[in-house]
Amino acid sequence: MAEIVAAPEKGPNAWAQAIAALVVVGALGGGLYVIQKNDAAAADKPAVCRVDDEDEKATKAAKAAQRISGTELCTALNRADLPTLLGTPQERALTAYGSDGSVQMASGTEIPSPEGTVQLDTYTVKLSRSYDDLPIAGMEDLLNEAESKTVLGHPAVLYSSQTIAFSFDLGGGKSDAGPGGIARALVVAPDTKDGGGSYELAIWRQDNVRPDDTALLSIAQKVLPAIPGWTAAG
Repeated sequence: MAEIVAAPEKGPNAWAQAIAALVVVGALGGGLYVIQKNDAAAADKPAVCRVDDEDEKATKAAKAAQRISGTELCTALNRADLPTLLGTPQERALTAYGSDGSVQMASGTEIPSPEGTVQLDTYTVKLSRSYDDLPIAGMEDLLNEAESKTVLGHPAVLYSSQTIAFSFDLGGGKSDAGPGGIARALVVAPDTKDGGGSYELAIWRQDNVRPDDTALLSIAQKVLPAIPGWTAAG
């Protein structure tokens, strides 16, 4: 028996990718929860964003540095109405977790990149934050099927990304990876003046069907204002 799991390619920080090769480091943390079913899910209830000692440490460190944590992003994303916004109201969150990793540039500089992820039967949704100093402007020239947008008064770019499908042979202990479906992602400036850094909201389907842009934009309208420290336009 084989199990197939889809995940998006690491992206975009498109400006950073254009400048130097990036390596993901230190992202294991809360991401280990992806292989664990939440206790609440076993009781047929939606999964919640767990907080353990390591998560608490990461959250305290992020606050001390005036940054958002992966757990806080997970909490903002894991809304009760998320399945309805995705167009699958009969589903529920199966797993929900945050992680506090970073992106390392060739120069050795590490850019904090916390993220929160919620997985349902049909969709997976990820919300991340990059603390680079790069603006959104011009990013559409570097991304696939990119389109400039304005979301809640903030500059944004809507684009497509190829997912990677991981196949696990549960009987033979082997694994393989190959091209998956399409993820749709929205990169949004944290402030209305596009002063650098970004939030990214991405959705992809387990069946490799192209995600619905309307659902992605609807989620952004609800989730982004719930992020601690979000700057409202006007």
